Amino acid sequence: MSGRTTIHDVAKAAGVSVSTVSKAVNGRYGIADATVRRVLDSVRELGYESSLVASSMRARRTGVIGVLLADFEPFSAEILKGVGSAAHGTAFDLLAYSSRQGASEGWERRSLSRLSGTLIDAAIMVTPTVVSASTEIPVVAIDPHTGRAGLPTVESDSFGGALAATRHLIELGHRRIGFLAGRPDLRSAGLRDAGYRRALGDAGIPVDPALIGIGRYDLETTRESARVLLAGDSRPTAVFAANDLSAIAVIDVAQELGLRVPDDLSVIGFDDVPEASRRAVPLTTIRQPMNRLGAVAAEMVFTLLSGAPLEQLHVILPTRLVVRATTSCPGVSPR
Repeated sequence: MSGRTTIHDVAKAAGVSVSTVSKAVNGRYGIADATVRRVLDSVRELGYESSLVASSMRARRTGVIGVLLADFEPFSAEILKGVGSAAHGTAFDLLAYSSRQGASEGWERRSLSRLSGTLIDAAIMVTPTVVSASTEIPVVAIDPHTGRAGLPTVESDSFGGALAATRHLIELGHRRIGFLAGRPDLRSAGLRDAGYRRALGDAGIPVDPALIGIGRYDLETTRESARVLLAGDSRPTAVFAANDLSAIAVIDVAQELGLRVPDDLSVIGFDDVPEASRRAVPLTTIRQPMNRLGAVAAEMVFTLLSGAPLEQLHVILPTRLVVRATTSCPGVSPR
């Protein structure tokens, strides 16, 4: 056999699944003694001892993948579902971990230092503030603040999604289109701002700073910015918010001000969290594949743990427009 032996080669030689190989080399329960012997014989015959997974016989792996989160909120919850789906049927358990300092910069380093090597075999970091954390375990980042770096990363097409959202409003006839931005330090939020501006420029519509507010993905800040944006006669006829929770906050503020959505104000979000479709007036939004983000990150981790190289170090998943009931032509309800 030429090239580097992988866990898939061992599974094929032993006539078992990859998950069975992982359980056998990690000494986990549920595998017959004869099967364990057959797997270990294949490991020795194929020269697999030097690989990452086989070396776990000496390192005594935990069989746990850590999912590190700054906070438990709708976006990270959907990510977790995707990771769980990918891990189903494998030899790995999941540990969802959120530090008390999760909102502060560098929380990932502290969390990895605490968990790696003793509690988890690999980590998936969700929206990390830094991706330069030094660790001996495999790490994959989802939607990192600063974008791609040395670590394998997965993210959605934020620029393309924002472009589609703003173009949707323009095609409906809106010209005074507001934007409720996210966190300035998050690269994906910056790409949504750029997509909004590009769509306006392509349509020959000047960017009006008075129609741009910053919500920072914080509820109270978003509500305050929305009140300023919607006050007075020069308010926008439509608003693109950088995530769904911000869009829902805009709708709530609009209703408090006596504005009807979408009759008086069209609103579009970004994410397509479950609450978006459950509203009394379902939210038009840009769907990013949150479950798939988690699943792809998990698949990358499993590949790294197997000792095989990744085909792609940076993956961008497509987004798509989902039209519901909060957008219409100016002054016209779709209902």
